[in-house]
Amino acid sequence: MTNTIKSKSFGFGISMVLLCKRLTKEHKEFVLSRQILRSGTAIGAHYREAEYAESKADFIHKMAVAQKECNETLYWLELLKATNYISEAEFEEFYKQANELMRIITRIIKTAKANKQGTKS
Repeated sequence: MTNTIKSKSFGFGISMVLLCKRLTKEHKEFVLSRQILRSGTAIGAHYREAEYAESKADFIHKMAVAQKECNETLYWLELLKATNYISEAEFEEFYKQANELMRIITRIIKTAKANKQGTKS
């Protein structure tokens, strides 16, 4: 059984690294590219931290940070599209991937909160 969020967030992180490399090389764009690099790779990094959370509350917190990073990445994608740094097709693909991550993370958080309330620990 594969870990969907782990593999998807890692793959998305790779996409953001490659996007950043292209933006800096082709467009000499360094500010926005660093922002999306940071937030786009942080999604998976925070999930990896959550894997070894010290408690259910810690797990929920780390996943909530991953959710925030995902939302920030959506913002940077919108900005890159609006300023014509990425094409409509690139935007649609990256946005779709980020939204899928957001849905998965949100489900994980909801489930973890429900399980935490059910066990009262």
